[in-house]
Order: sequence, then C-alpha cells, then structure tokens
Amino acid sequence: MRLGIDLDGVVADFNSGWTAIHRAEFGSEILPEQVLTWDGLAELAGFDSMREFWAWASPKDDRPSIFRHLDPYPGAIESLHRLRRTGHDIVIVTTKPRWAVADTFRWLADHGVPTTEVHITDDKHLVDCDVYLDDSPFKLEDYLRHRADRAICRFVRPWNDPLDGVVDVHDWDDFVEVVATVTSATPSGPEALAPSTPRQ
Repeated sequence: MRLGIDLDGVVADFNSGWTAIHRAEFGSEILPEQVLTWDGLAELAGFDSMREFWAWASPKDDRPSIFRHLDPYPGAIESLHRLRRTGHDIVIVTTKPRWAVADTFRWLADHGVPTTEVHITDDKHLVDCDVYLDDSPFKLEDYLRHRADRAICRFVRPWNDPLDGVVDVHDWDDFVEVVATVTSATPSGPEALAPSTPRQ
C-alpha cells in the first residue's frame, strides 16, 4: 500500500527542536510540553504573530532553519523501515515554507527515511495514498472531506481532537498495527478498522 506520512509532529519532533533553539538563542525556559494548540507557538515564543515566528524560524547567517536539526520521534524511523520492508511505499506528504524545502530534503537524507517520493504541498489530499497519517487538525479534516474512502490516522497530540472516521494512533507501534489491519482486511479501508479507544 501507499502510506502518506506527514513529517513534523509525526516523524520529526518539531516542538522539541524549535524550543531548544529558542532556549539557546533567547535564554527562555520554554519546554515542548507547553505546546498545546496548533497556532499557539507565536504567543508562547514571545512573538506578536505566526508570521514573526516563521521569520525567526527561517535560515539565518549563523544557522539553518529550525527544520534542519529536528530529532525523530522514538520508533519513527525504525517503523518506516519496517513498513517498507513489508512491501509498503512510504510517501512523505508534508507542508513547509519555501525556505524550508532544502533543509527538509537534507533532514530526510540525514535520517535515512526510506522513501523515493516526497510531496511538499498545502493540498495534501491531492496525493493519492491508501493510508494517511497526520497530526494537523486542518489536514485531517481535509482528508475526511476528500479521501473518506481511505484509512485516515490521527497521530494523537494535544493540538488535535478526535474525529469520526479517523483512527487514533498514539505511537508508531499503533500505526504499524493499523497498517497491518488495513492490509489484511476485506474490504480494506477505514470501515475495516475497529473504533479507536483512548489509552488510560
């Protein structure tokens, strides 16, 4: 199957990355656990707007963009290799500012992400996949509107909420299980998946 995988908040730990750089540059005490909303980064970081946040996050003379040196989440890269070995195609589907494109490709190479197909686009739903994994509340809604016949997975984060028709995954082991279920189900698709139960 074709697995449409988001990067930031799913494979790459964006919040740990930018808060570490912010602490180094400003001496702040912001921790990634304090990021609880999708667009709350500017206020948390002391900027007046998200435009200012992204201007700070972009490449500087003395450092690359904040996307360059993010750490992968535990189990992410290993799980992608495991899925690739079992015959699935890893399709990276991510949204990035133009200035982050080069650093994104460098990051994928640095971490050996097993893909030959990368889409950097705002219109993620246009990329045809059998299973989608994302953490953006807005992109998950787009997938539901345009790809409801596919398996759509929400990587559970504080900034997204459950959605009918979307399967919750809490870690990479969960996602590997979902892919196995969809692969073996007849018919395949989100209707073959049991409702997700939040962990206690």
